[in-house]
Amino acid sequence: MIRTIDLSGIWQLQMDAGQGAETVTDTIRLPGTTSCAQKGEKNTEICYGSLTDDYRFEGDALFSRTFFWNEKTDGGHVLLFLERTRMTTVWINGKEAGTCDSLCSPHIYEITPYLVPGENHVAVRVRNTGYPTRGGHMTSPDTQSNWNGITGRIELQVFPEVFLSNVRLIPHVESRCVQVIAEIAGAQTGVVTAALQTAYPEEGEWTSCGQSYPAAEGKVNFLCPVGENALLWDEFSPCLYRLRLTLGEDIWEGTFGLREFKANRSKFSINGTDTFLRGKHDGMIFPLTGYAPTGLEDWMRVMGIAKSYGINHYRFHTCCPPEAAFEAADRLGIYMEPELPFWGTVSALGEPGYNPEEQAYLIAEGERILRTFGNHPSFVMFSLGNELWGSQERLREILRHYRTLDSNRLYTQGSNNFQFVPCILEEDDFFCGVRFSRDRLIRGSYAMCDAPLGHIQTQKPASSHCYDAAIMPDATEADRQAAANGKLQIQYGTGVKEVEASGTPAVLIPKIPVISHEIGQYETFPDFSEIPKYTGALKPYNLEAIRSRMAEKGLLCQADDFFYNSGKLAVQCYKQEIETALRSSRLAGFQLLDLQDFSGQGTALVGVLNAFMENKGSVTPEEWRMFCAPTVLLAEMDTFIYESGDNLQACILLSCYQGSRVLAETAVWRLESSGRTVASGSFPVYVEKPGLYPLGNITCPLPDSDQPAVFDLILEIPGAGLRNCYPLWCYPKQSLPNLQGRMTENGRTVYIESTLSAAKRRLAQGEPVLLVPDHLEKKVPGMYCTDFWCYPMFRSISENMGKPVPTGTMGLVIDAAHPALKEFPTNTYATPQWYEIVQHADCAVLDALPEVKHIIVQMADNFERCHRLGILFEMDTEAGPLLVCTVRLDEIAGCPEGKQWIRSILHYLLSKS
Repeated sequence: MIRTIDLSGIWQLQMDAGQGAETVTDTIRLPGTTSCAQKGEKNTEICYGSLTDDYRFEGDALFSRTFFWNEKTDGGHVLLFLERTRMTTVWINGKEAGTCDSLCSPHIYEITPYLVPGENHVAVRVRNTGYPTRGGHMTSPDTQSNWNGITGRIELQVFPEVFLSNVRLIPHVESRCVQVIAEIAGAQTGVVTAALQTAYPEEGEWTSCGQSYPAAEGKVNFLCPVGENALLWDEFSPCLYRLRLTLGEDIWEGTFGLREFKANRSKFSINGTDTFLRGKHDGMIFPLTGYAPTGLEDWMRVMGIAKSYGINHYRFHTCCPPEAAFEAADRLGIYMEPELPFWGTVSALGEPGYNPEEQAYLIAEGERILRTFGNHPSFVMFSLGNELWGSQERLREILRHYRTLDSNRLYTQGSNNFQFVPCILEEDDFFCGVRFSRDRLIRGSYAMCDAPLGHIQTQKPASSHCYDAAIMPDATEADRQAAANGKLQIQYGTGVKEVEASGTPAVLIPKIPVISHEIGQYETFPDFSEIPKYTGALKPYNLEAIRSRMAEKGLLCQADDFFYNSGKLAVQCYKQEIETALRSSRLAGFQLLDLQDFSGQGTALVGVLNAFMENKGSVTPEEWRMFCAPTVLLAEMDTFIYESGDNLQACILLSCYQGSRVLAETAVWRLESSGRTVASGSFPVYVEKPGLYPLGNITCPLPDSDQPAVFDLILEIPGAGLRNCYPLWCYPKQSLPNLQGRMTENGRTVYIESTLSAAKRRLAQGEPVLLVPDHLEKKVPGMYCTDFWCYPMFRSISENMGKPVPTGTMGLVIDAAHPALKEFPTNTYATPQWYEIVQHADCAVLDALPEVKHIIVQMADNFERCHRLGILFEMDTEAGPLLVCTVRLDEIAGCPEGKQWIRSILHYLLSKS
């Protein structure tokens, strides 16, 4: 390239334009979108399940302007470059120069034949309807919106008569060389020279590669040595080089890194060293603009925040980010996996639903992604789409095609393809899914329509679960419940569709790395203080509607508590989820859904960061990195609940994927209570290569006490700055009196009644009474774990599939200072000591009961139902205040925490009598 001519600035605008001669009615500043510029009519529709594009425009928009072209200085070839847009048609001086329909790559037009010396006119029609494919998260209102406009660089690129094009840089780590493959435009022969410089983290001097490389038959292919001491690229040392190629007047520059990313039997490796992918889903959510930024600074901020939470991998759900995202990932050391913008069925010729035009478009789009972004060292993986169905053979053909074009990255058939009946294709380099059969689950949570639920939803909190047996089952234990041939109903986006499933005849045993797909999805309550931040194109009318609903239900005064407490529970769930992945030696990585809130699909606020990637206050980056980092100390325990005098038993593990560095330190552990060390010990640590290592076992008697206590098991490697912490709850050994109708202690009795009328009679007689109703007219089942993803979306899906709807609650809101809980120390939010209590309870719906004056233990309901839910509460009666408990007491009377909770309530009632 000789130079560029910037075309950003003021353009003329015609909305719903036809041909290039339409009358211009407005102006707009580009790069930008019609929504951001508030062009057109204001949107009168409100989206209650996502953000609302306030100036949504779907149709044709014509952008035009003039520019000056000097034939003497800008002769040769002139290309019009539009970095990111929708489907475009370009006219130069009234003559059509072509069309382009890529959603993921720049639109580049050869406009030289249409130019005249002096002033020229360019018109670009952008259409954001009638796409060749649905577009996934490239066009979804749930994520970045279906915007219309042109974003990023808008420029003329001036080339000489002969220039380099389609330059590919392929690193060769072992020989410390970079292979250069390029085409020569305008000639069949030529001589290319090359020069190198270090580009990042420090910029060095240019150094000639010392020789010339001849081209033949319009192509050039050579190895350029980088040097024996060349630095490699990985997540810890993202070293970049810049290559300058010169062909006559033409100069081409590009950045690369020396890296080799491979899939071994069960792990990924970078430059020969095993790594573990700590990934996040990304749908390119940017609420202020409604489109993905194209500036390096923006992506450095976003990805830098993710990196501060231990993330080293991005999976882009049915989308591909712009160049700046790859540049940021190159600099930060993040492993990138873009995905074709497709979420559907890939049929073969002759099969129902076969769409050759759509398939041709998607295959070409993948080629454009590989060609445009393939030189980035961060671009290590590529997926054909999200939750695909259809022809396995057709998917194999597409994978073979891409690998023939570009073997410098790893490929997969898609993310969570075939759902309940997954398969591994011969062409797959890695597998990404949530299960290997109905019951071989490899994540901790699921929607009810995808039941069975995961261990975090159904089991008492602990830190001993592992996916190894699900990934590689014993032959005698293998789950052979593969679905038979036939039709299945599945979740598809926010709805339901029917697919044809082929039963897997044998147990699916992976021999390639396995990634756990979209783990987490632990919903939190909205933060209404976030609403004023939406000052751009997308408006939070969904959040405002939720706030209004809360006010109507009389719950708005508790909104901050619901937000904080649901967030604290979600963090605990994410900790369990991520640590389970790290304990699973046969797992190669995970992809969180998500670190960041998801604005759409019913409003799925599943992040510990909001949609702006800002901390929501439930966990700091430092706390998160205790369990999500290259190296993590883990305590493997079957329970967090003990009785005094029990032995604490824990196996201490080290998940260590810190590259090729040797870790030679001492790990220390200590058991603390109220700042006092109760016990301590240490283990030597010597790790030469990445992996999961047992460090030793702890067997520690807990102190005898007649009082409940909270302990912290703290693990540290001080020399490496590593720390993790596990809260434990210990209760006195005790037996409870008979719970049949009464509880008697030291000659004093609390009566337990099952009907309101009987309880009132006791109150009228001045007797202490606890109402444990045997029937609740309106109730929600107790569930400890917070809701999965988003209640409105999955309620609808479950109903449409004829399956049970989710419980839909979001954790406890506890009056921790209430005297009824004086002998049961607690936080205001749910912690593992509450699991048995909640699971053996029904939550009473108290919406129409004004006599309920105070809820001591409340369950936060989801924002669609907004029920006022109580587990332990006080209500006014004509006979006096009455304490009501909806826990089935006999079912918790055998566990330490249950006994202590009951006794605390008993003593409270006796103290009032």
